[in-house]
Amino acid sequence: MKGMRSSWFKRLRVSEGVVLCVLALAVPLGLGVPLAYTATEAPAGFDDLTNGFTTQATFDLDRDVFDEFEVIDDGLGPVYNAQACRECHQNPVSGANAQFTELRAGHLSGSTFVNAPGGSLINDRAIDARIQERVPGTEDIVVDRAALNTLGDGFVEAIADSTFTTIRNSQPSGMKGEIVIVPIAESPGFTRVGRFGWKDQHGSLLSFSADAYVNEMGITSPLQPNENTSMGNSVAAFDGVADPEEAPTPANPFGPDVEFFARFMRATKAPPRDTVVAATADSIAGSNIFNSIGCQHCHRTSITTAPNGTVFNGSGAGKFAIGPFLGDKIIHPYSDFLMHDVGTGDGILQNGPATTRNKMRTMVLWGVRTRSRLMHDNFNVHRNTAILRHTNEAEPVIQNYIFLSTTQKNQLITFLSSL
Repeated sequence: MKGMRSSWFKRLRVSEGVVLCVLALAVPLGLGVPLAYTATEAPAGFDDLTNGFTTQATFDLDRDVFDEFEVIDDGLGPVYNAQACRECHQNPVSGANAQFTELRAGHLSGSTFVNAPGGSLINDRAIDARIQERVPGTEDIVVDRAALNTLGDGFVEAIADSTFTTIRNSQPSGMKGEIVIVPIAESPGFTRVGRFGWKDQHGSLLSFSADAYVNEMGITSPLQPNENTSMGNSVAAFDGVADPEEAPTPANPFGPDVEFFARFMRATKAPPRDTVVAATADSIAGSNIFNSIGCQHCHRTSITTAPNGTVFNGSGAGKFAIGPFLGDKIIHPYSDFLMHDVGTGDGILQNGPATTRNKMRTMVLWGVRTRSRLMHDNFNVHRNTAILRHTNEAEPVIQNYIFLSTTQKNQLITFLSSL
């Protein structure tokens, strides 16, 4: 266990549990017709309130851990990017968007992507100047990668794999997204459709949490027990805390903090609309234009989560049951969560096949009004230039946009300003 963090607060947290509400089997009615369940709107709000997945008291404690700053005695680093989850996810509340970017690098050997020494992620911070990472001169693919919103990700996790297949099959020829199948770290041998990260590199929030903990803060856990290197060189001489630094407990076999991070995200509400702007005539007209020119093919306006009672990731410790607060919920992420080549790919290959190197996950537009910088690299600051940056698979849509009148373009941008 971490020395400084074996406090009464931590011990209290470890003793807590989450009761997942699992739907009983539907009892047939007299005529043999199963009970029907109607999907309802997912709760939305920037109000620091639980969506019902946990109690408010548990949600507040989980948010405290999400916000907590790591220090060297906790195992911070030795190479890292941030000291707390909220450093990358905090605008306007914990878990939301931020202007933070991470640095990735690599090069091509022929047509094969090769990571920079030690991996494509170049950590911007170190606990000792001697192990500070940098981009070697051999690496000519160098990109910034924006931090992502995590609010509402519990609903995203609750989307059935088959839903992504249905979405892909419904898209026009030449615009069909690519599905990436990824392993589930907490359930060895199981896979899911990737949906988290710019490269769809994770299919569960536990897997994502453990990955972010080690890669962004340098803290190892049972799901990610190995420290990162500094440009491929061991940092063991600078690491005074035994691995895994986030040690398992009987109540939290994947590490308390990792499980608390995932539980916090599962309990967050989705980013809300700006209801004042959304009700304006220009925003309503812009929404219709958004759909009519084809943006909705990839920026899906509505997705329904898996039915209440659905179980993912097997029957072991990593099993996740969709309860009533996440199941049968209608969300409006304005994304298909699939990989597309819209001409902005960063050239970095991660979990997916080689075909995904120049593809990115469709940007999720809920909460986009809280972003001052846009696209996967935060390069654009105007919505118009971000739209015009799209090409390749998105070219037919962009041509439709170009031929809109100035008034129509402004209406579409007003609509985006309501999200």
